Amino acid sequence: MADVDREAIVRDIRTIATIPAPTFAEERRLEWLAGRLEGMPGERGRDAAGNLIWSWGEGPPALLITAHVDTVFPADTPLAVDQRDGWLFGPGVGDNAAAIAVVLAVVGGFLRLARPRAGAVAFTVCEEGLGNLRGARQACADLKPGAVVALEGHGLESVVADAHGSTRARITVAGPGGHAWTDRGRPSAIHELLRIGTQILHQNSPESPVNIGLIQGGMSINAIAPSAQLTVEKRGTDPRALAEFRFLLDALTTFPPLELHIDILGERPAGSMPRDHPLLVAALDARAALGLEAAIESGSTDANAALALGIPAIGLGVSRGRDMHTVGEAIQISSLELGARQLQIILDAVLREPA
Repeated sequence: MADVDREAIVRDIRTIATIPAPTFAEERRLEWLAGRLEGMPGERGRDAAGNLIWSWGEGPPALLITAHVDTVFPADTPLAVDQRDGWLFGPGVGDNAAAIAVVLAVVGGFLRLARPRAGAVAFTVCEEGLGNLRGARQACADLKPGAVVALEGHGLESVVADAHGSTRARITVAGPGGHAWTDRGRPSAIHELLRIGTQILHQNSPESPVNIGLIQGGMSINAIAPSAQLTVEKRGTDPRALAEFRFLLDALTTFPPLELHIDILGERPAGSMPRDHPLLVAALDARAALGLEAAIESGSTDANAALALGIPAIGLGVSRGRDMHTVGEAIQISSLELGARQLQIILDAVLREPA
């Protein structure tokens, strides 16, 4: 097993995190990655979604590793990385610069030392937000891997073996509006939206929460609202709950002169890994060897796209961190070595050809 060059990983993280890569605008980061891969074993190419694919061997990959390149931060966010007291600080240092850097170090070293079975890495686009896992869906459909590891910068504390899915929608109500007194009796778009929102919240539960994240509309305190809009998300690990929520959205109605418009913004499938699957067993064995807890959690990662296609998949983190999706995001530098070794052990178990 190759030694882990933690300083090289840190250098790559610092570089990657300072290259803007908002969802739908990841090209600069992908261009840097293509250059970084020059001279490494294997082949490189781009697919229809825009993913950068790094592959080796003949036939479908026995294992596909995904590391998404997009971030939640707008293009004009100042991207500076600070290193102090054993931590890296900066927007996106963990999510997902750390995962990308660990993949570069670990897979590059593995290919130089091992006789591997066919495998691939997909540096995926559109994982965050309204990207709706477009990159992972494309990579899994094209490559048809035997199994998938979705690598994330944070989350070294556990293995993600259950994928909580989500349905996201924008609901808009429009009407004639009017004066609050002169036109009293006309229906208000806001009042109707509140009624619909209350109906939607009846599907809220601790196991499958509904969140109305944004609501807006109206013109003035003394005007009947001519329009109103909300965005809503439901999450859960049970595909039936998500299907019921989608049925509810499709069945929503209003009455004239109001009009109702529903736009589905994204759907992430739910799924679960059998606890005896060799990939999950290999991950738990790796954690035991490294003294990491055998904790299993649910999450929403590129692994959702694989599970939806019937491909076994787990999510793994490469570091301990905090404040993800904030400009003060931080990762613990010393934990990167554990994250890298975890991936090394899994690659060795899954992809190394017998001597």
